[in-house]
Amino acid sequence: MAPRTPRSQRAQTPPRNWNMTTEQMTGAQALVRALENVGVDTVFGIPGGAILPAYDPIFDSEKLRHILVRHEQGAGHAAQGYAMVTGKVGVCMATSGPGATNLVTPISDAYMDSVPMVAITGQVASKAIGTDAFQEADIAGITMPITKHNFLVTKPEDIARTIVEAFHIAATGRPGPVLVDIAKDALQTTFDFEWPVTMQLPGYRPVTRPHSKQVREAARLIVESRRPVLYVGGGVLKAGASAELKVLAELTGAPVVTTLMAKGALPDSHPQHMGMPGMHGSVGAVGALQKADLLVTLGARFDDRVTGKLDGFAPNAKVVHADIDPAEISKNRHADVPIVGDAREVIADLIVAVQAEHDAGRTGDYEAWWRQLNAWRETYPLGYDQPADGSLSPQYVIQRIGELAGPDAYYVAGVGQHQMWAAQFIKYERPGAFLNSGGAGTMGYAVPAAMGAKVGAPGTQVWAIDGDGCFQMTNQELATCAIEGIPVKIAVINNGNLGMVRQWQTLFYNERYSNTDLQSKETTTVRIPDFVKLAEAYGCVGLRCDSAEDVDAVIAKAMEIDDAPVVIDFVVHQDAMVWPMVAAGTANDDIKIARDMAPDWENGD
Repeated sequence: MAPRTPRSQRAQTPPRNWNMTTEQMTGAQALVRALENVGVDTVFGIPGGAILPAYDPIFDSEKLRHILVRHEQGAGHAAQGYAMVTGKVGVCMATSGPGATNLVTPISDAYMDSVPMVAITGQVASKAIGTDAFQEADIAGITMPITKHNFLVTKPEDIARTIVEAFHIAATGRPGPVLVDIAKDALQTTFDFEWPVTMQLPGYRPVTRPHSKQVREAARLIVESRRPVLYVGGGVLKAGASAELKVLAELTGAPVVTTLMAKGALPDSHPQHMGMPGMHGSVGAVGALQKADLLVTLGARFDDRVTGKLDGFAPNAKVVHADIDPAEISKNRHADVPIVGDAREVIADLIVAVQAEHDAGRTGDYEAWWRQLNAWRETYPLGYDQPADGSLSPQYVIQRIGELAGPDAYYVAGVGQHQMWAAQFIKYERPGAFLNSGGAGTMGYAVPAAMGAKVGAPGTQVWAIDGDGCFQMTNQELATCAIEGIPVKIAVINNGNLGMVRQWQTLFYNERYSNTDLQSKETTTVRIPDFVKLAEAYGCVGLRCDSAEDVDAVIAKAMEIDDAPVVIDFVVHQDAMVWPMVAAGTANDDIKIARDMAPDWENGD
């Protein structure tokens, strides 16, 4: 993946030295021209009445590739996947009413995971707004809580400027989704189009440069602490700061934990990497946070899946919290040293400040801390048991996909057990290689997001690791992949159940499996659906594997096919569980490594 440009330079806006041009065109033509001018090359969408005027000039565009999806949710997740592998703003498009509301889930997903995306929706004619006209929905009002900003455009002369502003807002500061809702009559009206345009965002001034005094204080705490941890979140990846993170880690000698959204920010193989913290994190990573005396929190937000019961999280630690979004500072955990700024710039300044401490003879002594950390890491490594009945282990399948596809591939996970196993058993050696729905936990994310990722990185292998429950929510996008020539590879981890919910029912609901079995008792000998036949019906290659002996051969066969999407139905044991686990609402100290088994926190002292 190419190095990312600094966030402050990433907005897709026209060069300042362009000469002003004026031309008669419709609002729809202005929309397409503006998209071309800000550098868009791909739009995921589906037409309908209110947005239809925009689709006519798209037909003539030589710069925009429009990918016709089968459901608007697929368009939104595809735009996310595209954005995450390219570093550009993803674009999706839909019509008014139900078309627009079908984008709500991916917009919310992008908002939670800070993905730069612009969603363009058609709206009923301006005079009909508020009359409950056919296919009218107040999509601006609906999405106000889940967008960085949104616009309702009713005049054609405002379209181009709004597009430029939307892309600037989506890509700068903390990235996120922006909605542009355009009335149908604004798209149809002819006017004098002018380019370039001047943005009118007087109140939008994201802070990227950290305060030097705060950075120096953070450096002082690092060298004075005895049990520091670099707690790294997705903001480090968004800022393109992985190289700087490695320098800081090696300079300080402190252990590093990377959240679900930060996998690959530091290579999994790096000796200072303790793994992923949280509900299904490694014992070493969870223990490091719990016993730390200092958390250097970089681009993370202290979400509940990491902290567990908040008042029991890292009880003896001071907190340095650096984030580009000032609203995150001290939101969940008080920050002793708050730092507002872009993670790349914060880490770069921290490197200088820590080096100055070292030059003055002040260095941290972490020898005893590393003895404890290494004892946890060696005593409680990630692992799994093979099913006693000889059936296929889902962890083994996912581990072998990672080993055979290698670190250069992209891996896109759905939500649930397979997501956690993909985080645990695939080794991520580069930033951005793992895409998943972390904050929203959206079932149905993987297939369309993998499609978008493959469009953004056509020369790179893209694997979707999906569950049979998730897969059945958005598998209609297999048709899009087949027709558009997007050869993704989809591994369906098929346990016949809503696996994570079944795990909770096993542990917390006395094995009362209410509505989690995806196969009815009367049809246990019949596959409903048969994923191989379904894949073939959609124009894809369908494969099946239900034994460990065949796993490598099936994966190898899938990797040989590069002219069509491939779906592999991996039939796995239904009762495999994700361990370790911190039960919801409990403290991280109560982590279990298996059912009724807990680590000995004093091991190695």
